[in-house]
Amino acid sequence: NQMIIPVDETNLFQAAIIHSLSWQDSHLSFCSPDFVELHTPEHQQKYMEEKRNNGSRFFMLVKHKPVGIVSVTGSLIEDLYIRPDEQNKGYGTELLQFAVKTCTDTPTLWILENNTEAARLYHRMGFRETGRINAITDELNEIELSPK
Repeated sequence: NQMIIPVDETNLFQAAIIHSLSWQDSHLSFCSPDFVELHTPEHQQKYMEEKRNNGSRFFMLVKHKPVGIVSVTGSLIEDLYIRPDEQNKGYGTELLQFAVKTCTDTPTLWILENNTEAARLYHRMGFRETGRINAITDELNEIELSPK
């Protein structure tokens, strides 16, 4: 019994908990503890509300409990997060496949160049580097991926 459901007012905080847990877990290795701690469920809920007001659609994957989220804005896929205790079970793949179908045009997404886990998932799904890069810090770039 599983489903991918739209995120709305009734389940936004549940989605924000997933966003917070996963964001903190994935950024611990290269962000300061103080900065990571700011990304509480309340903080992430505000971020998600702002994105929803600007036309992003969030979706939540529910299994025995809510396990993952993703956002789609036109054809831009963002915010693909799986709870740390639910990773490596195929949930990311499931949400990504759903998000790709939801895109209005060729899907694109951005990942931090040091995010090898994400890169593996996206490469397996046929995404490749487009060559477009954003500098996040002096040391760290974000790279764009799209299916070739």
